[in-house]
Amino acid sequence: MTPHPLLDAREVPAVEPYLHAVGEVFRAFRDQDSGCVSYGVLLPDGDRWFVKEGVTDRAQRSLDRAWAFHRAVRHPVIVPQLHRIGVRGSSRTATVMPWHGGEPLYGPTARSRFRALPIPRVLRALDRVLDAHLAVEAAGHVAVDLYDGALLHDFDADDLHLIDLDEYRPGPFVLTAARLPGSRRFMAPEEWRRGSVIDIRTTVHVLARTVRLLLDAGDDELAWRGTAAQLAVVERGTRADPGERFAGVRELAAAWRAATSAG
Repeated sequence: MTPHPLLDAREVPAVEPYLHAVGEVFRAFRDQDSGCVSYGVLLPDGDRWFVKEGVTDRAQRSLDRAWAFHRAVRHPVIVPQLHRIGVRGSSRTATVMPWHGGEPLYGPTARSRFRALPIPRVLRALDRVLDAHLAVEAAGHVAVDLYDGALLHDFDADDLHLIDLDEYRPGPFVLTAARLPGSRRFMAPEEWRRGSVIDIRTTVHVLARTVRLLLDAGDDELAWRGTAAQLAVVERGTRADPGERFAGVRELAAAWRAATSAG
């Protein structure tokens, strides 16, 4: 059997020249906060792949953390890291993932388009996010740096996937830095305090914020499109005191689904 140019490659002299040699690099993402450089690659057989390379020490640490996370957590909604390619003469790696079409909801155009979808379509997408995090919880991990940029929505296929979960890690853990990485709109209060415990109740907060921000017609959070019962679930999930939130993702998801069915 002919070796796969990406899934069977063990080590290359340099990532980008190798990708150009084995296929067509049809997209490149160079200015990323993580310090990684990513590529969309079309192979001669017609398959598309996403390759992410760590080009700085910080980026490589992020990739190593992500690799460990993807070994522990598998779910159809979470785009998996399938293979790692080493860079000869260094400790750098590149990870290989399936390519999925769609738009990250971080951009104002994509986010507005998503918010304008019929409510049943929005609810289906949000349910996929919750379902994926049941797998995260079951694996003993917690969400870090989940925000709308991690939500890749294919408007034509009416499908949503989670990408760039590179900061997810085993929990609970004590925050030793001044703050965790993430978007202020989504983060829980404890993510801003050195010495705080980051646990599954922190994940509950970010998931409830995700629901609040995406089931609203605008960034000002003045046009809630859901029911009063659904909003009550969100409000409990985002309480400042972690002890007043739902005890975990399973409890949050059960309350949300009950409120949604009742509506």
